[in-house]
Amino acid sequence: MTPKIIVLDDDPTGSQTVHSCLLLTRWDVPTLKAALADAAPLFFVLTNTRGMDAARAAAVTREVCANLRQALADHAGPVLFVSRSDSTLRGHYPVETDVMESELGPFDATLLTPAFFEGGRVTRDGTHYLIVDGTPVPTHATEFARDSVFGYTTSFLPDYVAEKTHGGVRAQDVRVLTLAALRAGGADAWLADLHGNAVGAVDGETPEDYARFADAALKAAANGKRLLFRSAASLLTALAKLPPQPVAAEDFAKRVRDGRLGAVVVGSHVARTTAQLAVLLKQPGTVGLPLDVSLLPEGRAAVAASLVASVSHAHEQGLTPVVFTSRSERQFASPAERLAFGEAVSATLMDVVRALPATLGFLVSKGGITSNDVLSSGLALTAARVLGQILPGVTVVQTPADHRLPRMPVVIFPGNVGGDDALAEAYRRLSAQATLGVCPPA
Repeated sequence: MTPKIIVLDDDPTGSQTVHSCLLLTRWDVPTLKAALADAAPLFFVLTNTRGMDAARAAAVTREVCANLRQALADHAGPVLFVSRSDSTLRGHYPVETDVMESELGPFDATLLTPAFFEGGRVTRDGTHYLIVDGTPVPTHATEFARDSVFGYTTSFLPDYVAEKTHGGVRAQDVRVLTLAALRAGGADAWLADLHGNAVGAVDGETPEDYARFADAALKAAANGKRLLFRSAASLLTALAKLPPQPVAAEDFAKRVRDGRLGAVVVGSHVARTTAQLAVLLKQPGTVGLPLDVSLLPEGRAAVAASLVASVSHAHEQGLTPVVFTSRSERQFASPAERLAFGEAVSATLMDVVRALPATLGFLVSKGGITSNDVLSSGLALTAARVLGQILPGVTVVQTPADHRLPRMPVVIFPGNVGGDDALAEAYRRLSAQATLGVCPPA
């Protein structure tokens, strides 16, 4: 029997390589049971833990796992659990996998599979790389390793595990499935030799590599092997074995509500997002509406009210409002202070999302944490169905028919995905059938 794949996603970008499955923003037992009964081979629980401190992330993960145990009591058949995280090695590791082991284990192994081929992330000989202008750069040499909350000093995964576990797991005890062994058909034997929640890392440079590994992992799980994955998005594609998505990437304009104009919300601050935003704001039909973060948190109400009025005015004028946080860097005394400020910024953006015009045709959300808040708070969704990808690594979901903005496509655009033109290209594809500069129909 094929295992059901259950993904605890620390931001909503983990679905960036799949389609037709559910994204859950709630994890009560009835909602989880409904997802288990859904026809799709996998579903995602959007925990948003990457935007929390470690203690809160652990508590949320524990709550989800406790509810999952209840929901799974009546479920027949094997399951695979995935702790989905960032392809540049950021996130609460090993906090989340430790909780999942205690609540859902014991597992035979916890496996790190961070490759994300669509975004230029590959793993070779146990070292994780980001492809920059065609050149593999070890991730510890990129801006992502300098993250003030999730920073690290090595991209060699055994050493990364030792660093993050503070020596609780020694580097020499981390088992690496190399490309050579994987391509020689060694995954079955490698998996069979893992016991007692061993920690492993899996190489991958191409989708075919993960397809080979997924075949072995699915077979092992069907035969009773208990596996927990700490993974980026590409492995999920291989595990789910989905057919091509029902909507071609170039055809998403057909899903826009009545061919109307949309809106864009940008919360991510990474350099790649800033470059993409600059290109987007040069597109005909867009108007930039900056959120001055220096006025937060004290000025939240006034800032939000002003932005809501500006968004409404732009929409009435037949333009696409682009709400973005000011690009200036701020220094914080601690990771906790940084996270708290980020929550204040997101809360202001959600005030804007909750007041979006009823005639909006589509919404683009840029940034993982921002997108989670858009789905769960701004749009108040319990669940959404993934339609597919409008660009590699960029997911489109749809609001339900009974929503205030019914059947509206919502683009979940990770902060660190795509070239400089990617955000503008997504906008062009969605607005291809809209008439710019004309008041939208009521």
